[in-house]
Amino acid sequence: MGSKFERFTSEGKGNGLRAVVKIKCGELIYTGEPYAFCISKDFLKSTCQNCLTRAETLLRCSQCKIARYCNAQCQKQAWSEHKKECKCLTRLQPKIPADSVRLVARIVFKLLSGTGRDPEEPYSLAEHQSHLADMSEQKKEGLGHLCSMLRLYLREEECDLSQLPSGLDPINLLARVTCNCFTISDGELQDLGVGLYPSMSLLNHDCQPNCVMVFEGKRLQLRAVRDIQPQEELTISYTDVLAPSTERRRQLQEQYHFFCQCQRCTRADKDSDMLAGETEAWQTIRDAIPHLERLQADQQWEELLTQCQVLLDNHGGVVPDRNIYLLRVLDMALDACISLDQYDKALEYGYRTQGPYELYFSDPHPSRAVELFRVGKLQHFLCRLEEAHCSFRQAYDIMKVTHGSEHALTNQLRRKLEECQAELGRL
Repeated sequence: MGSKFERFTSEGKGNGLRAVVKIKCGELIYTGEPYAFCISKDFLKSTCQNCLTRAETLLRCSQCKIARYCNAQCQKQAWSEHKKECKCLTRLQPKIPADSVRLVARIVFKLLSGTGRDPEEPYSLAEHQSHLADMSEQKKEGLGHLCSMLRLYLREEECDLSQLPSGLDPINLLARVTCNCFTISDGELQDLGVGLYPSMSLLNHDCQPNCVMVFEGKRLQLRAVRDIQPQEELTISYTDVLAPSTERRRQLQEQYHFFCQCQRCTRADKDSDMLAGETEAWQTIRDAIPHLERLQADQQWEELLTQCQVLLDNHGGVVPDRNIYLLRVLDMALDACISLDQYDKALEYGYRTQGPYELYFSDPHPSRAVELFRVGKLQHFLCRLEEAHCSFRQAYDIMKVTHGSEHALTNQLRRKLEECQAELGRL
C-alpha cells in the first residue's frame, strides 16, 4: 500500500486515513484495482467488461449475450470473473439484475472460492460498516428485495451461502456495498460502473476535500488537490458538489448515515449563489430535470434540446446561470447541441457554464478541467484558436493535478494543446 498514509481513528468519524509524510498538490497517493466491480446496467452494451473502453461496436459473449469486450484478449482476461455470472445472466434473460446485485454476486464468488483478502489491504471486507441498524424500515425493505433477487440470480451456480464468512451473509454484503462502493467513471467523468476498493472506503468525506479520485479503466487513482501535511486526514467528497448544503446533508444522511459538519456545510457556503434567482422559477427548472435526464439517457437529443431551450427562454431572465439547476440545463443543452452537430450553439452554452464552474470548482477539480477541455474543443473546431489555446492551457494546468501527467485524457489534452500552438505559430 506504500508509506504515504496510514489508518487511524478520526475524531467523531471512526476509521479514517491520514498522511504520514508531506504530500504535494497533484501527487499520486494511491492507485489500485477493485476487489470486485461491475459495469452499470445502462452501459453494458457500450462498455468493455474488462478494460472499460467505450465503443459503438464490441464483441458479445456468445453464451449470456450480455457482456461485451473490445477483442478476444479482453474476453480472455475477464473470463475468470465472468464465467460464474455468465450462467446466472443466461438463466435470467432478458432480466438483468441491479448493479448492486451483480456486484455482490461477484463478491460472493470470490469469498466462496477463497480468493478474497489481499494481505496488503489494511481494511478488510469484514470490517466495512453495514449500518443496518441505522437504516429506515423502507430502506431495509428495499435491501430485502435486492437480497431475494440475489438469491434467485445465484441459484444457477448453486452457491452455498451458509459457507460465507461470519457477518457476510447476503443482506449484510448488500448493505456494505451500498455504503462503501465507488462509482467508476471514465476520464471525462461519465459513470460506467461500480466497484469496491476496500482501503479507499476508509476515506472520510468533506464537501471541500483535499483529495480527488479519478479512474483509468477500472484502476482507481487518489491524488492530492492541495498540499497535505503529515498527520492531516485525507478526505474526498462522497456527494455532488453542485448541491446546496441541505441537499448534500440529506443525501449523506440517507446513504452514508452521518450528518455532515464540514466547514462548507456549516457556513452554508455558496448556497445563496446555488439557489440564486426567483424561487418559483428555479423550482420549475429543478422539477423538470429528472425528465430531461431521461431524455439525455435515451439520447433523444432533439427533444432534449427543445425542452432545455424552452426552460432557458422562459426562466433565464429571472434565474442566473450560476443557479445550479439552470447550470444543469445549460450542460444538457450543450450535450444535445454537440450530438446534433450544432457547434456554434453548443459553444454559446459552453461560454455560459464557465463562470459558474469557476465559482463552484475553485480548487483543482476534474469537473472544471473536463468542462474547459470540452469548450476548448468547440473553440478549436470553430477556428477560434486563441480562445481554444487559453481553454486548453487552463484545462491542462488543472488536469495535471487531478488526473496526473500520464493519464490518457491528460495525454489527449496535451496533444490538442500542442496542435493548437502549432496552428497559432503558422498564422
